[in-house]
Amino acid sequence: MVRATLLSLSLVLCAAGCKKDSDAAGNAKAKVAPAAPVTAGTTGKDGVRRIEVTANTEGYKPDKIMGKPGEKLTLVFTRTADSSCISQLVTPDKQTVDLPMNKPVEVAVTVPQTGSVGFACGMDMFHGTIVAQ
Repeated sequence: MVRATLLSLSLVLCAAGCKKDSDAAGNAKAKVAPAAPVTAGTTGKDGVRRIEVTANTEGYKPDKIMGKPGEKLTLVFTRTADSSCISQLVTPDKQTVDLPMNKPVEVAVTVPQTGSVGFACGMDMFHGTIVAQ
């Protein structure tokens, strides 16, 4: 009896480990590679680089922004999906900013001297990082 139970458990665990990601209709999902980090943007006369960031139900695009240590950035967030999760942004300095639908909101950020700083949605489900290179 114990042997049969262990065999059954082993088969269930093997089947679970081999299961493909699938949607509700049972179709296999393609794995999406993470987006490349952003190193571009437009630099104004003041030397501040502006980077457009879209906030939607998939998170932030781009979600990884590279910069020179101490570089001043203006992240321009535009929420394009009606979701309460991404209706607020928690900035790297822990300020909460409302993101109205389809209206750009500018957030000033300084790239850290080393490492990275992060931003997230109000529910802490979606994240982005600013990395010193």
